[in-house]
Amino acid sequence: MSTIANAFATGLEVCVEKPPANLTGARLGLLANQASVDHNFRYTWDVLAARFPGQLVSIFSPQHGLWGDQQANMNESPHGFDDQLRVPIYSLYSETRRPTREMLDGLDAFVVDLQDVGTRVYTFAWTVSYCLEACADTRIPVFVLDRPNPLGGQLVDGPLLDTNYTSFVGRAAIPMRHGLTLGELASLLNRELGISADLHVVPMRGWSRSTTFEETGRAWLAPSPNLPRLEGVELYPGQVLLEGTNLSEGRGTTTPFEVVGAPFIAPVRLVNRVEEFALPGVAFRPIRFTPTFDKWNGTSCGGVSLHVTDSSVFSAYRTTVAVLAAVKHLWPNDFAWIDPPYEYESQHMPIDIISGSDRLRTAFQAGAATDGDALDNLCGLDSKGWWNRVGPQLIY
Repeated sequence: MSTIANAFATGLEVCVEKPPANLTGARLGLLANQASVDHNFRYTWDVLAARFPGQLVSIFSPQHGLWGDQQANMNESPHGFDDQLRVPIYSLYSETRRPTREMLDGLDAFVVDLQDVGTRVYTFAWTVSYCLEACADTRIPVFVLDRPNPLGGQLVDGPLLDTNYTSFVGRAAIPMRHGLTLGELASLLNRELGISADLHVVPMRGWSRSTTFEETGRAWLAPSPNLPRLEGVELYPGQVLLEGTNLSEGRGTTTPFEVVGAPFIAPVRLVNRVEEFALPGVAFRPIRFTPTFDKWNGTSCGGVSLHVTDSSVFSAYRTTVAVLAAVKHLWPNDFAWIDPPYEYESQHMPIDIISGSDRLRTAFQAGAATDGDALDNLCGLDSKGWWNRVGPQLIY
């Protein structure tokens, strides 16, 4: 085991070793899911129930449900009840996406322990932002037990969200790959959205911005059904754009977000066209696959498999934009954007709220995304400006 792994501890583990003073005797609500575990794979709710006997009074779950068994895009999860702990389980991806006053009634503290994936459109951070707002209104302090950003804390990718396109996949002007831990991002949202909740982040021990997830020595547990592998997580900040198109992102296969395809695509032609963009840090392999559900269910799709060869120079966002540009160029009459609704947004096009504005879609419609310079214009980010902006919230 690496030196980093020997010293590493999540915010959960730090919290139970040395609990914050204001958790003593407090009635606790917990936002977590099945990827929220300690080093012995014990669920956070069991860990807290053992460390704070009788204090855990409710559990809250994000999108995909407590057990991560619900698919995406408005597949809601029901409320439930934990028969062992004898506490209610409130779904925050149901008829409501924020805790109600009734759900929070009687709580003295609200604890968050979620494994984020470092990408703007992943809804966990926005569920946390709603919890911060609800807890600010009810004067309940919030404790975020921090976990690693599996994409690391140094690289950022993709343009900032245009706040005219806010939605449940983006409520603030952050880049697609933001480089923050969930605790850091919660602090940023608490300040920039003017929430002013009583927020406390319990930091990890032994994690730095250059630490890879593998170096922590922890197993990757899928926080949602279609990110079972770290390879998919690394590609996700770009491949999630496919959700706004009629191309399959691999849902219904064993490698979601690691492939792209459709029945009309000729794999070798697509690879040849994409390779003209000379994208760094990635290799493309022509493939065929047949999704067992979701887009093109039961239909053989031609496409490509993406393989990251150098994480230090790889841009997931730029890579997927190049793939989309290649498909649009080769099969202009077959490629299409999907229509709303998407994640409870019924006005804006899904690709617009995913990419963060209408720039990508309108550039494609104008035939502008045809070379490297055009990609730079669509995918550029002032990374220095971003790090200067988030500097006060950085913990590591």
